[in-house]
Amino acid sequence: MRVRDAMTENVLTFEPGRTLRDAARFMTDHTVGAVVIIDPEQPGPGIVTERDLVRSLGNGQDPDTELVGDHLTANAAFADADWDLQEAADAMARGGFRHLVVVVDGALQGIISMRDIMRVWRPGP
Repeated sequence: MRVRDAMTENVLTFEPGRTLRDAARFMTDHTVGAVVIIDPEQPGPGIVTERDLVRSLGNGQDPDTELVGDHLTANAAFADADWDLQEAADAMARGGFRHLVVVVDGALQGIISMRDIMRVWRPGP
């Protein structure tokens, strides 16, 4: 099974100039654990996850003034849609994260989470 078989193609994106509270509300409203950040100042998409929000709160930062662009993972790890699920799971395990942005020919194609992999993956014999 390939990444394209498990990824979410309807990628939710968010702006880097919005607050962390806005991002948390957006993620809650859409029941997702991460959003892709499109910043014209960056060479590729970034990502903000629940973990990024928790770190900021844990550091005593104000979610009403802290901007997403200051907390995103820029130069996020990417997956190719043609990778097999083992390759994506290995990349997540090596990097210590639960989401991969999927790109095809440099264009945003989707996002895959560890939960997506667990939902569909049936390891071979």
